[in-house]
Amino acid sequence: MTRPFNFAPGPATLPLEVLQQAANEMLDWRGTGMGVMEMSHRSKEFISIAEQAEADLREILSIPSNYKVLFMQGGAIAENAVLPMNLSRGARVDYAITGSWSQKSAKEARKYADVHVVASNESDHHTTLPAYGSWQLSDNAAYVHVCSNETVHGVEMHELPDLAALGSNAPLVMDCSSHIASRTIDWSRVGMAYGGAQKNIGPAGMTMVIVREDLIGHAMAITPSAFDYKVVADNGSMYNTPPTYAWYIAGLVFQWIKQQRETTPQGELTGLAAIEARNVAKAALLYGYLDESGFYTNPVAVNARSRMNVPFFLPSDDLNDAFLAGAKAHNLLQLKGHKIVGGMRASIYNAMPLAGVQALVSYMKDFAVSHG
Repeated sequence: MTRPFNFAPGPATLPLEVLQQAANEMLDWRGTGMGVMEMSHRSKEFISIAEQAEADLREILSIPSNYKVLFMQGGAIAENAVLPMNLSRGARVDYAITGSWSQKSAKEARKYADVHVVASNESDHHTTLPAYGSWQLSDNAAYVHVCSNETVHGVEMHELPDLAALGSNAPLVMDCSSHIASRTIDWSRVGMAYGGAQKNIGPAGMTMVIVREDLIGHAMAITPSAFDYKVVADNGSMYNTPPTYAWYIAGLVFQWIKQQRETTPQGELTGLAAIEARNVAKAALLYGYLDESGFYTNPVAVNARSRMNVPFFLPSDDLNDAFLAGAKAHNLLQLKGHKIVGGMRASIYNAMPLAGVQALVSYMKDFAVSHG
């Protein structure tokens, strides 16, 4: 069977090697006679899986020792509430609006904190990034929130704001659900990063929170214990039963990332550097064709284009069904754009090989010729 190329935005494609290893271990993990889904989360077997996964993630992302890594549940949408409960301390919080996900984050946070919008690209239909120098930062914000990659609109912050240089002492908090582990993170600029796992890391069901130690321990009294970062950290992410299988798959993905190699003109790259170089190449190929095609369009400003999620439009919506049907016939799946935006969207996460983008571009060329 030829495996199709799956361009879904999440839950998304996983590395074939990871799926094969998980299949091999489904009934018996390392001679224990149990599959991972059957293990107690407090067993020495699962503890070893959990500890290795955290160690590998710390290595991949170069997470400093004074940051806690929490494996939680509820997705980024739950974190939109959990975050202000834990970090707002009853003060004002700043939010930058760069797409539909940051809009949702700000809306949810308003239930628990005084939200101030520091910048917005709504007038540009979420196709640009407001210049950091134009942000209207509060003097006393508890934190500044961004969504560093907007999955729906295809907008990405390739460089994070330096809040100290902008005159703010607040920690930067970022929802990085759809680009985590696709590039490096400058932790000198980030107080907390969080995201659902179902884009680049593993199956839906797990949420990762990476938070600086000094920011935890200040949760509102109304915060559920299972969502209090201090409680979760003190219990090794096992205050309640964690999403064990998702945690296990994430660990396999982290090992896969560490094993990656990529040859570039600058030499051979390994691990996350190899992943990032590959992602740059995939995005350049797809955007390059979109720009030269004269048939397809991408509305996002060049400096704000996402490497992970590429929305594009055909000359007429009347062609959409034919395009999707033809794509499916060519083993190119889940290219339909989000209902908010319409058109098409190709999500080209870490597990999407360059060959998948090449196949998509080849199909797009043929479709343009036959329908142009």
